[in-house]
Amino acid sequence: MDLSHYRTLRVAACDLNGQMRGKRISAAEANKIETDGQRMPLSALNVDIWGSDIAGSPLVFETGDRDGVLFPTGRGPVPMPWLATGSALIPMWMFTEEGAPFDGDPRHALRAVLDRYAARGWRAVCATEMEFYLVDDSGAALAPPVNPLTGRPVQGHAILSIRQLDAFDAFFTDLYEACAAMEIPAQSAISEAGLGQFEISLNHRDAMDAADDAWLFKALVKGLARHHGMAATFMAKPFAEDAGNGMHTHFSVLDEDGRNVFDDGGPEGTATLLQAVAGCLRAMPASTLIFAPHGPSFDRMVPGAHAPTGAGWAYENRTAAIRIPGGPPRARRIEHRVACGDINPYLLLAAVLGAALTGVEDALTPPAPITGNAYELDLPQLAPDWQGAIDRLEAEPLMARLLPPALIENLCMTKRQELVRLAALPPDRHWQVYLEAV
Repeated sequence: MDLSHYRTLRVAACDLNGQMRGKRISAAEANKIETDGQRMPLSALNVDIWGSDIAGSPLVFETGDRDGVLFPTGRGPVPMPWLATGSALIPMWMFTEEGAPFDGDPRHALRAVLDRYAARGWRAVCATEMEFYLVDDSGAALAPPVNPLTGRPVQGHAILSIRQLDAFDAFFTDLYEACAAMEIPAQSAISEAGLGQFEISLNHRDAMDAADDAWLFKALVKGLARHHGMAATFMAKPFAEDAGNGMHTHFSVLDEDGRNVFDDGGPEGTATLLQAVAGCLRAMPASTLIFAPHGPSFDRMVPGAHAPTGAGWAYENRTAAIRIPGGPPRARRIEHRVACGDINPYLLLAAVLGAALTGVEDALTPPAPITGNAYELDLPQLAPDWQGAIDRLEAEPLMARLLPPALIENLCMTKRQELVRLAALPPDRHWQVYLEAV
């Protein structure tokens, strides 16, 4: 591990909320990290959005708040271009003292799902569309960012506007250079529907790489925005009257020979694709908490707001929760359109890919594809609120096939604690909790 280019080093793993938890370490510690790892309490990955221990968690007092051991994931060292001092991040994941994967680590949850694919001789390939806002958070309330060319706040919606992109050219130029340095495969950038809202697509990669990319990209965008005198947020609905942030996920599955198992040579796709769609639909209502993990997430989850709330699917229909895009048959894929931008990418891909695989394993058949506006149809509904989402995740036996039961238990305990704490805060302060935490 060549660390000679860096003056400071970080090690970090992903907690249940997608936040980086870890340490700043010395070069001497880094030299032995691959063999000895780095010790850290297991409970550190299962804290609430404020970083507080979860009351009653079996990971804290019941077990003496015991240590686990962090080891490198193999991705890194990754430069941290948003810091003034040359710094690197070594992404880690958590193991128990005995060397077993820690069930409370979201990255291990995804690894377990991908191992099930590998057992069939398959590998999942994913791409993500990352939506975020650039904002001015210097006042008592969030505001659109200042246009660097005019010195005035952004005014007017500018969907697919090149002018809006060019106004923030310095930021996006630095962002693309940083993505290249961090080996994040950034593709096209667009100006989205909201004031100061943008989207960058990340290229198709093996699913674990795609999850790593999304996790690192969120940290990069937020850090680099500060470097440019703004804030960036992936909050699901930073402005009540404006568009929400989503994270659409595209995936296909390749067999041992590299063939797309969804491709039948035509527009409809194989029986395997239909089974995967059926699995995604069956798990969708109980997975709501994965797609909308925070109280404010549900401000986005309303009908007619380009955030699907009903479990339906369609060909080339962006009102549907599951869309099968057109294009060449060899690229046939599933687009899962439900998730908010504030998700944990490891948990999201574990839930989506795990659901698709259960559809194949159980040979499920989906209902007929919908036509027209999905928001006007009578479809099975996702959980309507945060409390309902927690309850559904906890009660649905199917979810134990997608995620470790211990992770589900700790996630639900975490969200119940956050629900109570957030309710004690005035609503006009909620954004201060989530602005850069998600």
